[in-house]
Amino acid sequence: MVQRRAIVLVFPVLLLTLFLVGCPKRPATTTAAAPAPSAPAPAVSTAPAPTPGMGTMPGAAGATRPVTPGAPGAVTTPGAPGAPARPLAPREFVASADLKDIHFDFDKYDIRPGDAKMLDENAQWMKANPRYLILIEGHCDERGTNEYNLALGERRAKATMNYLVSQGVAANRMTLISYGEERPTCKEKTEECWEKNRRAHFLVKAQ
Repeated sequence: MVQRRAIVLVFPVLLLTLFLVGCPKRPATTTAAAPAPSAPAPAVSTAPAPTPGMGTMPGAAGATRPVTPGAPGAVTTPGAPGAPARPLAPREFVASADLKDIHFDFDKYDIRPGDAKMLDENAQWMKANPRYLILIEGHCDERGTNEYNLALGERRAKATMNYLVSQGVAANRMTLISYGEERPTCKEKTEECWEKNRRAHFLVKAQ
């Protein structure tokens, strides 16, 4: 009787021990917190690709950079730093038979040797007539986009002005304007005609 009671008492303890030992443990799991959202990357600005066949214009150090077109008929009045720009209207200027046009190679704004001689003569007249203000117009042939040609025409006018300044003409007497391809002197679709349109033209106004 005693032996049977002992078996009855031991059996529940044995079951409890087996349950505690044999029950598998659940693996611990961790939930990683999602990282805080980072600030959005700044938008990257990309310049428009140059017009095919027209290339890019060199910058100050010879590197190429996209051309920023100016507004049609935009007038630039160079002058001394800090000096207020004079409000000038292109229609106030008139042509002078004493000032000759110069011309440029296709898609270029370099002053050619023959045209440099023409500018030397123009500079002599300008220095001998200091009471006249000078308007330099930059022009292109019809090839290329309007925007590209406006920028190229401005480059041609600036190159012309820079040469005249190097010859002693005061920069604050000169005003620049680009018409791009809008005012051709010749309308035939030939190289000879296009060359006539790639020019810097001069107008004057008495002060």
